[in-house]
This record gives sequence, structure tokens and C-alpha cells, in this order.
Amino acid sequence: MITQTSQKKSGRGSTWWNITAGMRKSLVQTQFAQGWSWTGIGQNGMADTLTKEQRSERMGLIRGRDTKPELVVRRLAHRLGYRYRLCCSDLPGKPDLVFRSRRKVIFVHGCFWHLHNGCPNNRMPKSRVDFWKPKLESNKKRDTRNKIKLSRMRWTYLVIWECETKDIETLKARIAGFLDDESN
Repeated sequence: MITQTSQKKSGRGSTWWNITAGMRKSLVQTQFAQGWSWTGIGQNGMADTLTKEQRSERMGLIRGRDTKPELVVRRLAHRLGYRYRLCCSDLPGKPDLVFRSRRKVIFVHGCFWHLHNGCPNNRMPKSRVDFWKPKLESNKKRDTRNKIKLSRMRWTYLVIWECETKDIETLKARIAGFLDDESN
């Protein structure tokens, strides 16, 4: 039996449907018949509600360049009067912003993709942990290797995390302090 209830959940007004266990089982069987897959079943027993093709399409929309945090940093650096090059492939790690005359680079890292320690945005996915954990840890190891290579080439670097782009004034001071520092 399906019953309709009006509730406020998370501050949003919406209609919630209460269904019995039998209806839930029927709904799941219908989803399987429509081609839904269980490929994303994780530790919590939740299924991926998207087909393999739909999941692939969604993951393909995640950009590696021109992300929102990167654009925030680029606009801010430009507003402060600094000129830079983008993603120079001749430097280790392809830094997001390159200041050749100063021999300085800025990396803008996503908290999830680069495992930002102590950040709430850095959380391990509950599904396919055996896939995600090595992938994300290898990203972090690669970042460390690239920083060492840059240091050996006598380049200095600044890492700006996605969560740090929310506070513009602090970010502005960090960028200016890093680029104006002549001791590096």
C-alpha cells in the first residue's frame, strides 16, 4: 500500500511516499527489468542507480582543467596584477598557473581527488573502495614526486586546496605573499 504524506525534510517542502516492503521489492524488480545494474554495490549494500553507460557519461563530465576553484584562483591572481601561463607540460605535474619569470607555480587541487588531510570534502567513497583507495593514494604519491622534481629544478610551488578558495581575502593574501616573496 502506498500512502502520501506531506513533510518538511531538510527545509524543503515536498511530498514523500511511504511504501511497504512488498512494494519496495516490486520496485527493485522493475528497476532490474529496465536494465539497472548492481555494479556499484558497496559496503552499505546500496546499489548504483545508474547504468554503466550513464555512470561513464557522468564521470566524463568531471573536468581536469578550468574547474571552478581553478578559475577563482586565476581571476584573483590576474586581478592582483600577476601574469601567468596555464598548464605548462614541460614542468612536472603540469602546474595550473606558471609564473616563469619568478620560477614559481601554483597547483589548485581538489580536496577529494588529491586527498586533502583533515578536510570534510576528502572522504573515501563507500562503494568500490578497492578501486578508489589505490587510485586516490597514487594521485597523492604522484603529487609528492612532482613537488620533489620541481624543487630539484629550483622552482617553488604553492598548493591551493579547493576548500581554501571559499575565503577570498585569505586566498588573496596567500597568493600575494607567495608571489612577492623574493627569498624563494
